[in-house]
Amino acid sequence: MKTHFDIEQLVEKGVITNEMDFERALIAERKLRILSKDSLHFKNLRKKLRDLLEAYERKEWSDLEKLTDEKMAESDLSEKLAEKERIFIENRKQLIRNKLKTLNLTQKELGTVLGHKSKTHMSELMNGIKPFTLKDLIVINCLLKINMKELIPVFLSKEDIVKIKTAIKALGKEDLILCSY
Repeated sequence: MKTHFDIEQLVEKGVITNEMDFERALIAERKLRILSKDSLHFKNLRKKLRDLLEAYERKEWSDLEKLTDEKMAESDLSEKLAEKERIFIENRKQLIRNKLKTLNLTQKELGTVLGHKSKTHMSELMNGIKPFTLKDLIVINCLLKINMKELIPVFLSKEDIVKIKTAIKALGKEDLILCSY
C-alpha cells in the first residue's frame, strides 16, 4: 500500500486529468528543479512533467469561455489540499532527518535498512516524488520512534472526499458527517 501520490506514475501515464494532479505536479516540478541540478534522472523527469503541465494548462485553462465559477472553486480547493500535502511531506522529511542525525545514521543507511539500494530512490521518497510504502513507514516508526501520525497523512484527497460524500448521500445517511481537515 502506498501512502500518497506518485509523480513518476503520473509521468508514466502521460497525461494530467484533473486539478488535484495538476497542483501536485506543480509542487513536484518545484522540488525537481532543485534535485535536477545533481541528477540527470530528476532533470529528465522534470522535463517530462513540465510538458504534461503545459499540455494540461493549454487544454483546461486557455479558453476563457470554459472558466466557470465551479472550475475556479475546484482549482482553489485542489491548490489548498496539494499545499497541505506538501507541508506534511516537508515536516515528515525534517522529522526523519532530525532523528537520523541524533542516531548518527545517514539517509542512505536508512535506505539500506528499508531495502532500497539506490540513493536516488531514497531521495525520491524523502522528497515526496515517490510515496513511501506502508511497510517503510512502519519500519521508520519502529526504528526512529516517530509517531505514525507524523508519518502517514491522515487527510483525504479531494477525489476520496467526493466519493465518500456521494456514497453517504446514496445510502440516505446524511447524518453521517465526514470530518473536515
